[in-house]
Amino acid sequence: MRIPTSPGALPAREPLPTVQRRERGDALVLDVVVPVFNEETDLEPCVRRLHGHLSRTFPYPFRITIADNASTDRTPEVSAWLDDQLDEVTAVRLEEKGRGRALRTVWSMSPAPVLAYMDVDLSTDLNALLPLVAPLISGHSDLAIGSRLARSSRVVRGPKREFVSRAYNLLLKGSLAARFSDAQCGFKAIRQDVARRLLPMVEDTGWFFDTEMLVLAERAGLRIHEVPVDWVDDPDSRVDIVRTAVEDLKGVWRVGRALGTGALPLARVRRPFGDDPRDRELSGVPQGLARQMLGFCAVGALSTLVYLALYSALRLGTGAQIANALALLLSAVGNTAANRRFTFGVRGRQRAVRHQAQGLLVFAIGLALTSGSLAALHVAGGSPSRGAELSVLIAANLAATVLRFLLLRAWVFPDRSRRATGEERGAPRDAGPFDGSYGDSYDPASVQRYAGFGAADGSAYVPYTPDAGGSQEPGFAPAPTPAVHAQAVDPADPYGHGHDSRSTR
Repeated sequence: MRIPTSPGALPAREPLPTVQRRERGDALVLDVVVPVFNEETDLEPCVRRLHGHLSRTFPYPFRITIADNASTDRTPEVSAWLDDQLDEVTAVRLEEKGRGRALRTVWSMSPAPVLAYMDVDLSTDLNALLPLVAPLISGHSDLAIGSRLARSSRVVRGPKREFVSRAYNLLLKGSLAARFSDAQCGFKAIRQDVARRLLPMVEDTGWFFDTEMLVLAERAGLRIHEVPVDWVDDPDSRVDIVRTAVEDLKGVWRVGRALGTGALPLARVRRPFGDDPRDRELSGVPQGLARQMLGFCAVGALSTLVYLALYSALRLGTGAQIANALALLLSAVGNTAANRRFTFGVRGRQRAVRHQAQGLLVFAIGLALTSGSLAALHVAGGSPSRGAELSVLIAANLAATVLRFLLLRAWVFPDRSRRATGEERGAPRDAGPFDGSYGDSYDPASVQRYAGFGAADGSAYVPYTPDAGGSQEPGFAPAPTPAVHAQAVDPADPYGHGHDSRSTR
C-alpha cells in the first residue's frame, strides 16, 4: 500500500528506465568523476585505464569527468588533451582545492542519473565498479560505497593507515551512530535525484565531505549499499593525516550538533513510507504485530528490572504499598516513552503528552492489580517475606502485561497505516524543501565547461532555487549554452568557505 509522501520528500525509489547499449547513442547513464590536484604524471594512465575498462565491461552510456582543483602543474593541459582524444571524457577546472568541492560541483551539473567518483590512483580494483552502480540503476539503493573493512575485502596497506582507518570508523560509530563500515574509501556512487536533494545540506568541501554525506543519508533513512573491494594503497599518497584528522574531528562535532538540534531538513530526502515493505498491508496479517510484540517484550523486560530495582530501593524507607506505587509510576512513564518510540515507531513531540496520559491510565490498571495482589498477600499471610512480595508482584505484572499490550496497541498507539504522514511518522516539523540556510549553495555560473559537458541537447543547468511553493527542482532547462573548450575560472569562492588548501588526493 502506497502511503502519500510528505511535502518535499523524495518519490518512491524506482529502477531507471530501460536503456540500450551505448552504440545506439542513448542518453548518459553513468558519470564517473576523477578529482585531481597536480596529477600530471598519473592522470593519463588512470583515465585511459578507467576508460578502457568501462568500454569493455559497462553496458550503458558513460562519461568520465576530470575535476581539476586548481592544479599548478600541467594537469589542466593533460585534462584538455584527454578531452580531445576520448569521446567519453570531459574536463572541468575549479579555482579552489577540495575533493568535496569538486564532487559537489560536477555532480550538481551532471545530467547522468547515476553519479560516481574514484581516486586518481585507482587503488580500488575496477571490477567492483559495476557492482557499485548496479543497485542504483536497478532502484534497489540510493547510495553505494566501496568498503575496505568488509569481511571479504582484500586490502594491501601499511599498519599506520589501517589503524587510522579503523579508528576513524570506530569514532563515527560511537559519536554519530554510523552503521556503514568505511567512510573514506575513494569509491562511491549516488543516484542523481538523491544528490540534488542531499548535496545542498553537505557543508564540507574537503575530505570530510564523504562522511557528512553518508551520515545525513543514513539519518534520512536512505539505503546505502556496500561493496567489498580489493584495495592496494598508494605509497605516493600526499594526504596530511594529522591535519585531515583534525578537520574530520571538527566535522564530526559540527554534524553531531546539527543533528542533535534538528537543524537539518532531512525530511526532504526521505523516501515515502510506502517504499518500505514493512508498511505494506496484507490481508489476514496484522500489520507489524510480530515486530511490535518483540519490541514490547524487550521494553517490558527492561522496565520490569527497573521497577524491581526501584521497589527494592524505596522499600528500605517506606511501606510496601507506597514503594510499589512510586516504583510503578516511575517505570510506567519510561515504559510508555520507550514503547512509543521503539515498539510503535512514533516519533516527534506531537501528542506525546496525550500518550503519556493514556499510558498512566494503563498504569492505573497495573497498579490496581499489583496493589490488590499485595493486599491479598498480607491479608492471607500476615507478615510475608520480601521474597514472597516480589514473587506476587512478578505474577501480577505478568497478568497485567497482556492487557497492557492490547491497550497500547489498540487505544494508545493505533495502527500506523491509519495515520497520515507527519511528525508521528518520523518527519520533523519542517518537512518542506531545503531553504538554503545550512551549508553551501552551488553557483553553476562560476564554472564553465569543456566540450560535451551538459545535457545532450545543449541545454544549461538550472540550480535548485525553492520558490514560494517549494516546487522548483534543479535540472537542465532548454537554454542555448554553447560548449567551450577553454576553461574559464571564477576567482570568487562559490561556496563561501574560503580557501581550502587540502589536496584532492
